Amino acid sequence: MNHTEQINNEGFAIIDSVYSKNEIEKLITLIESSTVNKKANTTFRRSEDLFAIRQFHKEIPETLDYIFSQKLKNIINSIFGEGYFITKSIYFDKPEKSNWFVAYHQDLTISVDKKIETENFENWTTKQNQFAVQPPVAILENNFTIRIHLDKTTKDNGGLKVLNKSHTKGIFRVENLTIENETICEVNEGGIMIMKPLLFHASKNNKQQTKKGYSH
Repeated sequence: MNHTEQINNEGFAIIDSVYSKNEIEKLITLIESSTVNKKANTTFRRSEDLFAIRQFHKEIPETLDYIFSQKLKNIINSIFGEGYFITKSIYFDKPEKSNWFVAYHQDLTISVDKKIETENFENWTTKQNQFAVQPPVAILENNFTIRIHLDKTTKDNGGLKVLNKSHTKGIFRVENLTIENETICEVNEGGIMIMKPLLFHASKNNKQQTKKGYSH
């Protein structure tokens, strides 16, 4: 089964060795440098359980040339075609022994630059001056998330859990969810995970070591 078939059938795919060691180190250096300069910024959230940067591509735009390497562009074009663009980007680092976890859910919103009342676009919210809205299911089904792993992610350090094929249910109430065909997504440093946002996914706490990632 190729990556396109796996994403369509299972809702996700893991691809190793997308970024080199040098590319990962450069990204981490740029992030750490920006963290020092912008630590008071409201889009930066730091606690004992989580360090996150919202609107990442706007806050640290100098990383984009490294993120959108030719290898990643080739992967996107081969799986999805052309014409895609960023609607949301978040960086997160789950510190050692972090108790932060996220229960099973679907990603149902996209970020937009302004609020325009439009039919079938609902549940508007605003966070850090960024509008978000739940679009029609047809748009959500055509979206995808790329999780870029800046270090190795395992079942012990907060790796993502997914329910295979659950993206085929449309928008589904979590209280009606049956936990079956669960996969813990272990991804090596420099690898990526591509997933459909309607795929039910959850994140465990970190029992071991720091886990860094970037998702958009």
